[in-house]
Amino acid sequence: MKGYLIFALFLAAAASTIVFFGGVDALKTTWSYLYWLLIIVAVAAAASWVFRELLRRLMPEVIAKPMRQAPLTAAFGIMIILAYIIISVGAPLIAPYGEAEIFTRINVLPGGDPELGGDPAHLLGTDQIGRDILSRLIYGARNTVGIAFLTTVLSFLIGVTFGFLAATLGGWIDQSLSRGVDVLMAIPQLIFALLLMTIASEWAYRSGISLTWFMILIIAVLDSTRVFRLARAVGLNIVVMDYIEAAKVRGETLSHLIFKEILPNAYSPLLAEFGLRFCFVFLTIASLSFLGVGIQPPLADWGTMVRDLSQFINFAAYDPLTASLPLMAAGAIALLTVAVNFVVDWMLHNSSGLKE
Repeated sequence: MKGYLIFALFLAAAASTIVFFGGVDALKTTWSYLYWLLIIVAVAAAASWVFRELLRRLMPEVIAKPMRQAPLTAAFGIMIILAYIIISVGAPLIAPYGEAEIFTRINVLPGGDPELGGDPAHLLGTDQIGRDILSRLIYGARNTVGIAFLTTVLSFLIGVTFGFLAATLGGWIDQSLSRGVDVLMAIPQLIFALLLMTIASEWAYRSGISLTWFMILIIAVLDSTRVFRLARAVGLNIVVMDYIEAAKVRGETLSHLIFKEILPNAYSPLLAEFGLRFCFVFLTIASLSFLGVGIQPPLADWGTMVRDLSQFINFAAYDPLTASLPLMAAGAIALLTVAVNFVVDWMLHNSSGLKE
């Protein structure tokens, strides 16, 4: 009851502030936005409930069992992630045009109405060089998400391997690896990545290798430092267990200790960390692309699209649909980030033993 009272007081204070600064009209406008936001939340909740029930009833027991206790937020996250995977894999079939296909009409406005500067053949219009924006958005899912996933997998291979190696061997190997990681972590990751990407752009030009491959390697190495810290901490708690000592007495090899004894017992925290790392890598790639040193043309990328379409925000007073073009790419980034975090929170809840 106390919580509801505090929430009601907060709403009353917010409404009073809006009326004081903007008048009754501002309050009506705010309520209109809140009304549509509530509708969107209600629709998302209903879709998540239907999706969860379908998984419970139609999927095998190995999938249906955990979904029986999954909250709607986790179901929503899984639903969005699956939708992104389908769009990424089926981009050539779903997109109306090619990723780099250029048309003669440039800066066609969205909506498809010729009288308003649109074109029925391009529902979201075209960009500054005549590429279909809808197709670029769809292909952007495959490039941005696919590259982020590959980078995260590579960072985990590096971080987990060296983290478990440091925890198992200890001594000067542990100290050397840990101090090297400390040096890398002392520099802000985005600034360091931007510096290395600027240097790598010259190497890519001279070698003929795509800058995207350099970006994957740079981000994977920088992000592996966070994975190393977690893997080492988890590994130190595992190597003192009796079954590890028994494996050493049996004469098991180092690779057996790491991949057969330690890794299976560190599965839950590493899996949860994988989801968090994917979000950070995803946002880092989008940030680098926005700054012009990430995924390079002709590949479609949401970060680059936000930068290229930012000029359309100036149309906000005349055509809200046109002004929302850069927000579509930004919204796609934000939606996937929220969805992954919902799933990660659920996984952390289950692995921590806090099940209801």
